[in-house]
Amino acid sequence: MSRFYSRAELIAERRLWKRQGKLVVLTNGCYDLLHPGHIRLLEQARSLGDVLVLALNSDAGVHRLKGPARPITAEPDRVAIALGLAAVDAVTMFDEDTPRQLIAAVLPDVLVKGADWNHFVAGREEVEAAGGKVALVPLEPGHSTTNILDSILRFSS
Repeated sequence: MSRFYSRAELIAERRLWKRQGKLVVLTNGCYDLLHPGHIRLLEQARSLGDVLVLALNSDAGVHRLKGPARPITAEPDRVAIALGLAAVDAVTMFDEDTPRQLIAAVLPDVLVKGADWNHFVAGREEVEAAGGKVALVPLEPGHSTTNILDSILRFSS
């Protein structure tokens, strides 16, 4: 069932999932260098519903958010990796600085973010206004893309 959806395709599929009574969960992020923290967040997110949608930042979005050296992994490769994950049912991209417009269009039943984003969850207002909920998942200690990159740079110098 795991596949890539354009925004329009995802919105149409969301309507079908709703008619089928499926609980849709959405999370988002760069997923630039996949690590165990990502996997565990996705598995926890998937356990909250019937369908997990992963919205990935575009390469341009990652660059704006993380800086000139990012992304490390290009958009097509990040999509391919995400599609290979057992917890992920659907993958889409967004190019805006936040996924608020995408979330407002899809209106998942559950919006999931890592607990490090408790200060700001894009799309929270739209999801809650539609009767959905926001779930903050605790981070996996010691796992972050920044830590991985710092380790690589330390060992390469």
